[in-house]
Amino acid sequence: MHLKIRHRTEYRYETPVRYSIQELRLTPPNVAGQTVEKWKVSTPIKANNSLDVFGNVCSVFVQESSYTSMMIEADGEVHTQDAFEFIDESNAVSPYHLLQQTHLTEPTNAMLEYFSGSLPKKNSIDEVLGLAKAVQENILYFPGQTNFATTAAQSFVMKSGVCQDHAHIMLGLCRASNIPARYVSGYFFAEESPNLASHAWIDFCSDIDRGIWISVDITHACLIDARHIRLAIGRDYYSAAPVKGVRSGGGGEELSASISISQIN
Repeated sequence: MHLKIRHRTEYRYETPVRYSIQELRLTPPNVAGQTVEKWKVSTPIKANNSLDVFGNVCSVFVQESSYTSMMIEADGEVHTQDAFEFIDESNAVSPYHLLQQTHLTEPTNAMLEYFSGSLPKKNSIDEVLGLAKAVQENILYFPGQTNFATTAAQSFVMKSGVCQDHAHIMLGLCRASNIPARYVSGYFFAEESPNLASHAWIDFCSDIDRGIWISVDITHACLIDARHIRLAIGRDYYSAAPVKGVRSGGGGEELSASISISQIN
């Protein structure tokens, strides 16, 4: 597919923000299954770009003059095709590093017991897809009950969440099963599901020695395909977040984000 994507994030504040640092991971890579034809990230002031430890393009900008609103936009065109296998570059983060739990992924004993019948015995596609199906069926997709700081344990207690929560629960269970797994942030094109335009899923390592990863969409309990556009990978949402930052001042914050994805014939 040939997809046109536009992602707009706008912040408004009650009082002036005196100082802020923003960190963006809004640039999709050229990897198996996707080729970026053109892409632009627009920020209030010039951003400095670098590659982070996971190989994501990381754009950072600092605002030292006060403001009460801020707009960040990313837009471009990406060609996609079905692909779910990814092979690490030689300098990639070791899969063993991605066995470590984080605050957002740490499973409770209750969670491990609940999913005990579905935990993979080996890092095969069939077994991990079986776990994804169990998570999808037992953690209902329900927007509005969780946020970016909700942990896997909290979402499990509620038995509901969104794609980010599905990913965190899946990461926790895979890592507890001694399967390296990483968080993937991205976009999902489906005209009937515009609320999934901003999406998240996981990669699990099927071959540690060769650095081979398989991408699984937990919300749909399937391998990813041409509908998925990868943005960034990390240990969890926080290390792969499209937009995050810190600020001094500003008081209350109002955030609005919109993503449009359309197919170009």
